[in-house]
Amino acid sequence: MKPIRLFVVDDHILFRRGLIGLLSDMGEFEVVGDAGSGEEALRTAPKARPDIILLDVNMPGMSGVETLRALREAGHKMNALMLTVSQAEDDLVGAIMAGASGYLLKNAEPDMLRGTLLDVAEGKSVLSPEITAQVFNVMRRAQTGRSRDLVSGRELEVLRCLARGLTTSQIASQLYISENTVKTHIRHLLEKLEVNNRAEAVAKALQAGLI
Repeated sequence: MKPIRLFVVDDHILFRRGLIGLLSDMGEFEVVGDAGSGEEALRTAPKARPDIILLDVNMPGMSGVETLRALREAGHKMNALMLTVSQAEDDLVGAIMAGASGYLLKNAEPDMLRGTLLDVAEGKSVLSPEITAQVFNVMRRAQTGRSRDLVSGRELEVLRCLARGLTTSQIASQLYISENTVKTHIRHLLEKLEVNNRAEAVAKALQAGLI
């Protein structure tokens, strides 16, 4: 089986050389090049034809995320693993949006690094366990934002009334609208939230942070 070709990008030369030495000792990999900056990587990585490029996120000049984005815009398809100390949400989301297949913290054990690289080589997406919760938090907030955009202001008022256990007639009285209008709003809410009844609508709204 041919070794997986790797290209390492990190501005800290001692870390870069240590990482190259570690990877070179692993039989599954071949380090075909390295760079100390994003700008250098853009010039040299495509010529090395790596299967995976390992990128530090925070580097002087062009960041790892910017480098990956530029590589993608230039049409280069190599898989990318971000190897960094950063747990910042902006870095994580930026890397994923730029097309990274993995995001691994530099405190990872060698066996985890090996397993992550093998997974990335197979086309899998891998995240450090320490940052998985952040991804879910981002997704929840994004879902909340989409739900808020989906539901109108009046429908949100009806939702709040439903959460208080008010009947159709009580909601009509509370909002100074007809019962038929309340029923119309509820029907639209069920459709938009993709639920079957009022209780499910309230539960989903609570889960999404709408009310």
